Amino acid sequence: MTVPPAGTALAGGTNGPRALRPLLDTVLDALTTGAEDRAGPLPPGGPDTVTRAVRDACHPVFPDHGTGPHTALRTLVHTLAAGASDPADPHCAAHLHCPPLALATAADLAACALNPSMDSWDQAPAASALEALTSRALAALVYPQATDPDALITTGGTESNQLALLLAREAAAPAGTATDPHRPARPLQIVCGANAHHSIPRSAWLLGLPEPLTLPTPDGILTPDIVHTCLANLAGRAGPVLLTATAGTTDSGAIDPLADLADVAAQHGARFHIDAAYGGALLFSDTHRSALHGLARAHTVGLDLHKLGWQPVAAGLLAVPGPATLAPLAHQADYLNADDDTEAGLPDLLSRSLRTTRRPDILKIAVTLKALGRHGLGELVDRTLAAAQTLADLIEDHPRYELHSRPALSTVLFRPTGADDTTLATIRRTLLTDGQAVLGRATTPTGLWLKATLLNPHTQPGDLTTLLKLVEGHTPR
Repeated sequence: MTVPPAGTALAGGTNGPRALRPLLDTVLDALTTGAEDRAGPLPPGGPDTVTRAVRDACHPVFPDHGTGPHTALRTLVHTLAAGASDPADPHCAAHLHCPPLALATAADLAACALNPSMDSWDQAPAASALEALTSRALAALVYPQATDPDALITTGGTESNQLALLLAREAAAPAGTATDPHRPARPLQIVCGANAHHSIPRSAWLLGLPEPLTLPTPDGILTPDIVHTCLANLAGRAGPVLLTATAGTTDSGAIDPLADLADVAAQHGARFHIDAAYGGALLFSDTHRSALHGLARAHTVGLDLHKLGWQPVAAGLLAVPGPATLAPLAHQADYLNADDDTEAGLPDLLSRSLRTTRRPDILKIAVTLKALGRHGLGELVDRTLAAAQTLADLIEDHPRYELHSRPALSTVLFRPTGADDTTLATIRRTLLTDGQAVLGRATTPTGLWLKATLLNPHTQPGDLTTLLKLVEGHTPR
């Protein structure tokens, strides 16, 4: 067999692993040296410095004659690692941006090498079977009493929310009314809290739905009484209603009272969706899963395992209690899911997503579930939430810090006592520019707060103490 020129060998087939092995050595070396050069959670210097470093290292990006595979890999991977925001660093705690497990990352490499496309069975025979098994197993965690729960694989919380709104719109879309079948039905009205993820109103806009009714959440959660009043006022004046709740807000990690909101939705005949992209992983934990009481009463639930699931992006799901909920997604393209092929037993993958080409993101998830089990993942969840409680304790015990509230998940809001909004924003940007710490920001009715979102299950109390010292060192006296 003729050996392809260097850099043009394929990753698949029996010779693919042999071609990959030396390239992976180069990649791993470059990741190591890049992280050593960065020496912290973020490259110092700010956007202009990073952009200049990338340009200087990589120019020309597209030369007339290539540099060869090892030089290109070493240069670009090293540059990317040296200029990365590293969520594995315990002082990188701004966003719901997790450090992925090495195990899941290795599995994702296999998915890249095999490159199944999850839009027809003949492109992904084993991957489609694995996706069906794994997604249904995760759906059964959400809906333990359901006979045939199911879940779609998504790119994350935003796509899950968009799909949930689409399914609700289609479920509530009769052609007319009983008295006048030619009169258009009233559109779906979404009701959500001010604490809802920004993808809820954006998805409504994308789907041509009215702007959601956004209810105040002064304490960070959506309360049943204000929802009851809203839905009572809508009775007779609006069409079908979708109530959305949040299990883990992006600002503070707060969890809405899910069971009580399910009661209100049922009382008023509203459909109910829960965005549990952040907090859904509590299902793995025997200690914390009770915080999600009421989750199984939702018509749809969004989950996201590239947060408290430690998966490489992307790893989202939309769980439903039964496959009938997904019927509106049915779609046909003869070259992918012809009727006679489906009738002959070939699975229809096209109707399981709004996307056509999809990566086999299920492989890394399945490997993680198989390797760690529910209890192993639950232990990681417990350790991460315990670290957030430790940070809250340190803040409460510190004479020059103010804690917003005890953390519900792994997000901690705090600020130096007496610091105004301008000072807080300056502290955060200074830490970013110096490359010392990556903290987020959250605006609440009580003003601006620094936000630490802990997602590294190996974070130690000493790491948290140092983080507070870094903030203190940039606080004007």
